[in-house]
Amino acid sequence: MNWKRNIVAAFIFLGIGSYIYFGLNKFFDLNFVKAQLESIQSFKSENFELSLLLYFVIYSLTVALSIPGAVILTLLGGAVYGVFWGTLVASFASSIGATLAFFVSRILLRDWVLGRFGKYFEPINRGIQREGVSYLFALRMVPLFPFFMVNLLMGLTTIRATSFYIVSQIGMLLSTVVYVNAGSQLATVNSLSGIISPPVVLSLVCVGVSPIVAKYVLSVIKKGKA
Repeated sequence: MNWKRNIVAAFIFLGIGSYIYFGLNKFFDLNFVKAQLESIQSFKSENFELSLLLYFVIYSLTVALSIPGAVILTLLGGAVYGVFWGTLVASFASSIGATLAFFVSRILLRDWVLGRFGKYFEPINRGIQREGVSYLFALRMVPLFPFFMVNLLMGLTTIRATSFYIVSQIGMLLSTVVYVNAGSQLATVNSLSGIISPPVVLSLVCVGVSPIVAKYVLSVIKKGKA
């Protein structure tokens, strides 16, 4: 297990170190992206497959390293590739990147955190065991919870990696569509805070918690019949 930790730690150190040293945060600024949009679209027109691959890799690594920038990249996907291709690539890149971040948390942090704060995670693990994947689905559907924190937190729990990936892939799809669609009109987007309106947030919350509510109602019905 030590060699796994060493490899993952080196990967994280190299990635985040490069991000800080080369000042890569400027590439995740909304105004910068809008200013470079014409050049990016030109590159895409001449190298469609290569641009898609680069977009997928950059997106996945950004999420895997828990670097803030997923929203900007999702908007960029809509602006450059349109709703269909933007949603398709961003959806898989975000889920795969999230799963990589999940593994980073599980390999590097889980033993240390549980050894010191294990009692605080017992309710979370019980919630996952009781509610199943619907617990994660609710977290994924509600855009109020920080994306990277869900990835790292779930890595500390007992949830299976395959379940984490599948639920993340499904649970993040609707919000991805919302951001990609907004990105297709990137020229009119002036602030990230205004992309998802309160009615949209409320709709996502309702969809996200519906499996838990349904499971609770069914359990009450079963108890009533018992």
